[in-house]
Amino acid sequence: MTDWIPSLNALRAFEAVARHLSYKAAAEELNVTPPAVKQMVVKLETAIGHKLIERNGHRLMLSHRGSEGLNDMQLAMRHITDAVRKMRTDTHGSRLIVSVESSIATTWLVPRLERFRADSPGIQILIDSSQRVVDLQREDVDVAIRYGVPSADGLISTRLFEDLVLPTCSPRMLKDSVNLRSVEDLCHVPLIHWEMSQMPWARNARSWFDWQTWLERRRIKGVNTSNGPRFSDYGLAVQAAISGQGVLLGGWPALQDPMAAGLLVCPFPDQIQTTDIGFDVVTTQDAAARDEVGLFINWLVQAAAESSSSMVCRTSR
Repeated sequence: MTDWIPSLNALRAFEAVARHLSYKAAAEELNVTPPAVKQMVVKLETAIGHKLIERNGHRLMLSHRGSEGLNDMQLAMRHITDAVRKMRTDTHGSRLIVSVESSIATTWLVPRLERFRADSPGIQILIDSSQRVVDLQREDVDVAIRYGVPSADGLISTRLFEDLVLPTCSPRMLKDSVNLRSVEDLCHVPLIHWEMSQMPWARNARSWFDWQTWLERRRIKGVNTSNGPRFSDYGLAVQAAISGQGVLLGGWPALQDPMAAGLLVCPFPDQIQTTDIGFDVVTTQDAAARDEVGLFINWLVQAAAESSSSMVCRTSR
């Protein structure tokens, strides 16, 4: 029995809870539910025979036993992650795991990946499009594209592009809506809403895409912001705008391709607004030393520059 080791899932759950001192935050990192995380920790405590996580009022804290093992546990998790990364490269070439929120993956990154594959055929790209903010130092992820997430210590962060927020709708809707000539006329059309409340990465971005806040910044009154369809998936919200279901408050560069194709237009070009947030590509010091990571990040920066110049040309007309 002295050589017995608990399940890796239970150990990961304990390490995550101990680091965050939160079942909810640990669950978001591990992509499971908080009750599942708590159950794994309880099973680990039962197997070991000691309490590891204790509650102090509404807060969690480590027990003496939990504190004793945490540093070695974190070091072991780092070694396991490093070992998996070393074993992941095969004879078919290098492989990168890229964490990116699903909306920007669907609307901007994926349509351009074929260009990268053509330029670098030996590098395989795996897209992880979960909504959570991965821990690049501890998880088996090489690169992350983040939006509205503050930079963390120990990571290399490069700004891809500043975000722009603009109202957009289908050309047919703009043509048929004779009353849609100014921002005040939004009271005559449905508004499409992108709900970001369930996205942990979106704390700094939510207000920019909220119609009520956007209108208040412009001191526009009389617009009913409770009407119109609502979506938690940005890609679906864009499709609703393309099909003429209303006006969407969207962001660049996710709107670049449908606008370039003539599927969407901005009815009020003078209302395009820069934000105080943007898209960053983030990696670790160790990952940045690998040639394939450097190639991919350089490609991302170039693709982002092309997107930014496309927006300048379009709005200057």
